Amino acid sequence: MKRSELVADTAITLLAERGMRGLTHRAVDEAAGLPPGSTSNLARTRAALLELTLSRLADLELRALGPALASPAAGPAGGIVDRVAGGLLVQLNDRRRTLARYELALEATRRPELREIYDAAGSRFRDPAVALLAAQGSRDPVRHARQLVAFGEGLMFDAIVGAGAMPTFEELRQAVEDLLAGMLPQDPGEGRETFRGP
Repeated sequence: MKRSELVADTAITLLAERGMRGLTHRAVDEAAGLPPGSTSNLARTRAALLELTLSRLADLELRALGPALASPAAGPAGGIVDRVAGGLLVQLNDRRRTLARYELALEATRRPELREIYDAAGSRFRDPAVALLAAQGSRDPVRHARQLVAFGEGLMFDAIVGAGAMPTFEELRQAVEDLLAGMLPQDPGEGRETFRGP
């Protein structure tokens, strides 16, 4: 593992465990088992450390969720349900990563330079969602992609920091199927693909 990845991964863990106030250069050095000053040499300012951490987090999440949002070949949309539900389950199971993203999301509202990175990272998920839904015959894929992402974010927030229980894969699958049923064509004549729940 590269040192930059070690530092960023450690920062993600610290954000999840201690919140934004617990993330310092010294804390990262200690938690990562690095010599004092190692994190400062890599990311001299707090802003640089946050940017490094957010970029790493976006890469990890894209690796986990990318397959769920990849545009499928022509065929029934039922396979999308399993992929999206599976991607959500991966995020829910990695509570550490999701909590860190919430911390960074709040911080991005106060730091324009971090907001820019956060928005760019978000487009790496929204753009594929648009393409995915367009391929399945959505009449308004941009709007539907926003709704799909918002649905996933709300579900994760409720399960991880809200009052909701952790959903099972089958519960996620049913929720995604219900959502997509309102977005994708139900009859063969309405669009290129027909949404058929598995």
